[in-house]
This record gives sequence, C-alpha cells and structure tokens, in this order.
Amino acid sequence: MAKKTVYILIGTLVTIIAGYFVVAATFPKELSRFPIFVLVILLDFYLWMSVRKNVFTWKKVLRYPFTGIYWLPMLLLIAMGLVSIFINIYTWNPHFATYLGGIIFMIYTAKLFVIIFFLLADIIKIIRHVIRFTYHKKKMKPCPDQANRISRARFLKNIGLIGGGFVLSGMVIGAIRWAYDFRLRRVYLRFSVIPPQLEGVKIVQISDLHLGSWTNKQALIDAVNVINDERPDFIFFTGDLVNFLTRETYIYKGILKQLKAKYGVFAVLGNHDYGDYVKWAAQAEKEQNLRDLEDLYDEMGWQLLRNENSLVNVRDIPVAVVGVENWSTYDRFPRYGDIDKAMEGADGALFKILLSHDPTHWDKVVSQKYLNIPLTLSGHTHGFQFGVELKNFRWSPAQYMYKHWAGLYSNPTTDSPQYLYVNRGLGMIGYPGRIGILPEITVLELTS
Repeated sequence: MAKKTVYILIGTLVTIIAGYFVVAATFPKELSRFPIFVLVILLDFYLWMSVRKNVFTWKKVLRYPFTGIYWLPMLLLIAMGLVSIFINIYTWNPHFATYLGGIIFMIYTAKLFVIIFFLLADIIKIIRHVIRFTYHKKKMKPCPDQANRISRARFLKNIGLIGGGFVLSGMVIGAIRWAYDFRLRRVYLRFSVIPPQLEGVKIVQISDLHLGSWTNKQALIDAVNVINDERPDFIFFTGDLVNFLTRETYIYKGILKQLKAKYGVFAVLGNHDYGDYVKWAAQAEKEQNLRDLEDLYDEMGWQLLRNENSLVNVRDIPVAVVGVENWSTYDRFPRYGDIDKAMEGADGALFKILLSHDPTHWDKVVSQKYLNIPLTLSGHTHGFQFGVELKNFRWSPAQYMYKHWAGLYSNPTTDSPQYLYVNRGLGMIGYPGRIGILPEITVLELTS
C-alpha cells in the first residue's frame, strides 16, 4: 500500500506540473485559475486516500468499475491536455467538447460535496484526538469511547457519499431536463414621467447564447418563435454569442436570422466574443475572427453597437439605443467599453437604453455618473446556472461575486427611476445544464 501511495503522489505532482504548461499553452487566459485546479487535484487525492481502504475490500466486480469511474474525470483531463498539445482544442467538435467538459464538471462537483463531509469528519476526529491527549489525560478522566467516535465520523462520511450521489444525479437531470427549459419573464418598467408615445413599448432581451455549447437546434427554433410571437418593438442581445470562436455560430445563423422586431435587433459584445480565451498563432487570426463575427451580425440583420449608439424614431420620439463594449470591475474580464464615446450624439434623445454585457459596469459607472440613462440591460452572470428562486427568497453562488446577478434592480439614490435588468442567459457554458436558475427570455414593457 505504501508503494501505491508514493506512486499516486508522484502521479499527482506530475499531473500538476504538466497541467500548468498545458493550460499556459492552450488556455492562457485561465492561467490565473490554475491554483483552483491544483486544489481540486489535491482534494481528489485526499478523497481517494480516504475511501481506498474500504474499496480494496470489495469484490473485483465492484472494485474495478468504482475505481475507473472515480479516476475518469482525471483521466479525461489528462487526455484532453495531451491531445490539445498536438490538436488545437478550439478545432474540436463543439458538441463533443461541451459534453466532455460537462462530464468532468459534474463528477468533480459531486466529489467536492463528498469531500466537504469527509473533511468535517476528519476535523472532528482530530479535535477529539487533541482533547484525548490533553484535557482527558491531564484530568485523569477516561477517554471517550473510541467505537462511538469512529461511528460518528463514519456517519458524516456516509452522509457525504449519499449526498454526493444526489448531487451527481441532480446535475445529470439538470443537463437533460432543464438545459433548454427556458422561461418567459415579463417585467413592467414604471416611470413617473415618460413620453406618452413610449407607453407600452415592448422590449425583448436575450443574452449569453454561448452557441459553442448549444446542442439542441429545435430548442433554439422554439425560442425564436416565442420571441417573434411577442411582436416586440425592440430585440436586444446583450453579449456572449460564442464561447471561443466565431465559427461556432454558423450552423445557427439561419435560425437567429428569423428574429424580427419593429425597430430592429441590436447587440453588443460580451467577454467571450473577442477571442481573448484562445491562444492564437498570430494576432491577425484573432482580428479576423472578430471581423467574421461582425460580418455574421450583418448577415443576420442585427445591428452590432461597439461603443456607439443608434437613434431610433419611436412614434415621433427619439430613442437612443446605446451599446458599450465589455467593461468589468474584475481584472480577468476585458475593459474595452467607452461609455463617453458610446454616448456621443445621444443627447437629443428623450429616452436612452444602454446595452452593457457586465452588470458591474452599471454598479460602478452608470449608476454613479450617467443618471440620464433610465434603463440598462446586462447579462454575463447566468445566475451561476444554479440556485433557488422562490416567491420571497432567492439564492445563488453568483451573489457572492455580483451585487446584481439576476432580475430587476433600481438605483435608490435617484429621484427618477433608473433601472438595471440582468438577464439569466439563454445558453450555458461550463456545466451544460441548469438547476433552479432556468434559461430566460425577458419581455420588458415601458409604462407610467
């Protein structure tokens, strides 16, 4: 057993070192997250050391399959890393990459749930050992019954194992059942003063399609039909059309081209649209990828706004649709947005609508300096694709990173209403599913 432990430790160390170079070569933008990868690997090793003694007592018919499943995500990660050295990972079939990454993500998520309970059980054991060799020994009192102590630790670990099974099952269901179970959310934006001509103007917002992860054409067709049935005045797309490359979109171009709105379809870029997550052989390739995306928007009939605005005459009222490029308070996301440039020529508009992919832009810039923009539409957070939304209670891990992570918000410091709406996204990335936070099509209506 000792030799096997040494081999596992050596293998873990080699995997971590090799992983660093692979990530640097293929996912340079994600290199800042490499410590998380190292932590996951170490926790994976910890969990295996915790369960292996029991596993080795099982019959071969159970032991071998369990061992294979346990190490499957690690083996898949290693295989992906090795293959990506010789074949650019961005040229892989997007559907294959989505499901492969999804399997890895789901199994590791279930493992991490188990690890929490195993760590808790081991911490309790350590504390009790400390008590045993200090307080009890000093006071000459009998030690706690060891059998009871072990059974309590085993109880916690059993809870972890059972819970991990539920987590894995839930994530599989989320990928199969809820990935494309989109919700139509209606929001009425009430303003104390609004030109009567704008009363009842209907806006449809979609965001974060991430077409590189999309695997169900019929679901996209259904979404387009639902949007068109609303007969919207405007359709706004707030960024992240792709995961990495423009070519991910081509098989869906004909479907998205069918979106129709009275005054047009407008879009902005999100952090994934620039190609920043790809290690390009030459800068010219990255620039061409972005030009191809701009051409795609033209072919679909969507107006892409890149730090600019479009003045639209809505029932004789000038409305400015302002689009800024991605701007985030977090350093790992790009800051290409220039709202001053985007607002040039928009002063004459009686109503302004800002499209800005990242909601932190509204929190740090718009709500502080641009109080004359009554409505901002964002996306980006996905609501973490996981959480709980009830009538009087909402929770998602997204709230620990984003102050405004899903739904409607207003600026409490202004006399006139200033709104931000954060769309939960229609697509997915990373985990190919949804649990609790379902994909969204938003219908917003202006009213007094």
